[in-house]
Amino acid sequence: MDLLDRQDVLLLNELQRDARQTVQQLAAAVGLSSTPCWRRIKELEAAGVIRGYTALVDRAKVNLQLCVLAEINLSRHQEGEVQRFEAAVAQSPQIVACWSTTGQADYVIKVLVPDIQAYEHFLHETAFRLPGVTHVRSSVVMKEVKSETRLPIELPARGAALGKPKKG
Repeated sequence: MDLLDRQDVLLLNELQRDARQTVQQLAAAVGLSSTPCWRRIKELEAAGVIRGYTALVDRAKVNLQLCVLAEINLSRHQEGEVQRFEAAVAQSPQIVACWSTTGQADYVIKVLVPDIQAYEHFLHETAFRLPGVTHVRSSVVMKEVKSETRLPIELPARGAALGKPKKG
């Protein structure tokens, strides 16, 4: 199994901090020269460790002030119904995250909309119409205390490495 070493972890943390840096800036930050740094980035991309690059947008500045976490229960857990539900969720732009969970809910979704009226419309026109949905419990987010996109990748101990999937 291929492993993430100290330089890989430093590079991933640096890219998570600011992915718009040049290869030269990244190389300097992680203690490599440009060519090996560029090669590592390409290897991390090819292995799927780096899935892509994106811009972080302030949701309030694009009129998405209301954030709702909704717990969803399905009537049945047959494979076809679950697949139809998950495909419909993937097609809904207001649903920005979805997790299959244990506990009281089968799924938890994160919904971003402009206001409570838009959420009510979303409930009636989208959520209640998702395949197999029997119950939706909504929690309106009053204040976002922390919303981090960076993964907490820690440096391995000297001589150790973190596992990463094999290429292939």
